[in-house]
Parts: sequence; C-alpha cells; structure tokens
Amino acid sequence: MLGHLAARNRLGRMRLGICVTDAGRRNPAVTAQAAATLHLLTKGRAMLGIGVGEREGNEPYGVDWTKPVSRFEEAIATIRTLWDSGGDLVSRDSPYFPLRDAIFDLPPYRGKWPEIWVAAHGPRMLRATGRYADGWAPVVLTNPTDYAKALDCVRAAASDADRDPMSITPGAVRTVVTARSRDDVDEALNSVVLKSAMLGVPGETWARHGAEHPLGADFSGVQDVMPHTMKLHEVLSWTAKVPLSLTKEATFHGTPDDVVEQVAAWRDNGLRYLLVVNGGALQPSLRKSAQSVLPLLTALRKLKKLSAG
Repeated sequence: MLGHLAARNRLGRMRLGICVTDAGRRNPAVTAQAAATLHLLTKGRAMLGIGVGEREGNEPYGVDWTKPVSRFEEAIATIRTLWDSGGDLVSRDSPYFPLRDAIFDLPPYRGKWPEIWVAAHGPRMLRATGRYADGWAPVVLTNPTDYAKALDCVRAAASDADRDPMSITPGAVRTVVTARSRDDVDEALNSVVLKSAMLGVPGETWARHGAEHPLGADFSGVQDVMPHTMKLHEVLSWTAKVPLSLTKEATFHGTPDDVVEQVAAWRDNGLRYLLVVNGGALQPSLRKSAQSVLPLLTALRKLKKLSAG
C-alpha cells in the first residue's frame, strides 16, 4: 500500500512508514528489501518501524514465541548486515536467520538507508534500540517519568556501542483524546473501545491505579494479548473495571490546550517526535465523533508550534 502511494506521488513530501512490523513472522531479508524499495520509491522518505511483534500474530501461525527479543536482535543485525554489504556476498551465522552467500544489491537513496524506529519497553529491547535504531517509538509507557528513565537506558546503550546517544530520535506513540468540551472527552475516555485498549497496558501499571489487570497482576502487556480468543461478555466485564485514572494516564486528553500542556511535560522529559493516534473519534455518537476532528486539528497545530519552540 505504501509503495502504491509513493509511486503515485499522492502524499507530496510526507514521510511514509509502518509503526510497527514484527521481526519474526517473515525473514528479515524480505523486510530489508521491502523497506529499501520503499525508500527508493519515496526518494529517501521511508521509515522502518519494527519490534518483537505480538503473540497473536506469531504463535497461532507456528512462529516460535519463546525468545522474541533474541529473534528481534538477530533480525535487526541481519537487516543492518545486508544493507551494509555493498552488494557483496554475505554469510552470517545466526540461530534464527543464517545467511549463506546471500546477496543484497539494492542501493541506498543518496547514500542513506531507511531510518529504523524500534518499539521498545523492556531493558533488553531498550539496549537494542540504543545499539541499532535511529528512532525510538514506545507504545505503552504511560507517564513522563518512566519515559525519561527508559530514554536514559537507550542513550546509555548507544554510548556503550560507540554511537552518538543524541542521534536517536526519542519518539512515542500516544492516543490523543480531545473534543469540543471536557464532557465529550470524558465520554470518549469511557468508551468501550478505548477502555478495551487498556488491556494492553501491563499489570504493574494497573496496580498503580489500585486495580488488578483482568489477565493477572503480572500480565506483561500488549505483546501477549490474544483478542481473538476472548469472549465478548468477558471483554465487556473487564472494561467495566478499567479505572478512569488509568485511561487518562495512558492518553493525552482534554481540550487542545490541555493536550499541549500534557505533551509539554513529556517534551521536558525528552520526547521529540509524537506519533498521534486519534482517540477523540471513539465517541458512542457519530455526530460527536465527527465534531472531534476540529479540536484535534487545533491540538496538532498547537503541538507543531510547541515542537518548533
């Protein structure tokens, strides 16, 4: 789809990428080729977002899920090795993705490969981000203090790998819930769809809000959610237990000015690149959902000014 958009030049100079694909479901050589091809089609505007993936997209299809981080590390190393090969034959030992006289002769665009953005949260993934990534795009970190601590881990790993720690762009994927009034915002925050997304938040975060995760106090989070195995009545009963304080911590919410103030707190803790998910549209009313577009655009304009400042 991205290749089609790029080839038809429908998006001008907009950057195109994915957030994120997983490292184990297809061979990383295929991922490397797809990303490099998109980079050429977009004239250097491709971004490769990648992570360990999720259990639901791997385990049911026979992909080993016992060591997802190890597979991820090997996948990234394989992609970098192929990109840096200069078209020479490549052999590389790996327990997951061995290369035997492999060739990768697609050229970079003006000497540059696509930026690699990693969705990382745990210690090993944060260290891998520091070693290999151009950008960091966590999904489930819910407060700026935890974000700053994780960013310190990324930068420390980069320094240990003799990379410039400041060359890695600190990003985050966050849902923005804004509307014409705070009552409309609260209505969206209390929607079943948005509250069901809180099942992807780790159990330790639920505990901080005085609640136990329905899948267990030690539940790891979004990577282990198996939604297709859940019954509707179970999910509805679980969403009823989601504390409003948790939903608020996991989103930027309120009026456009409220959203800017909340993002500023993250900026002060290192955030430089926000990937926005529109949560304001998750209204029970189609009319209110449509009406949330204008406040979102207002928030985005204000956030652009915040970034420039």
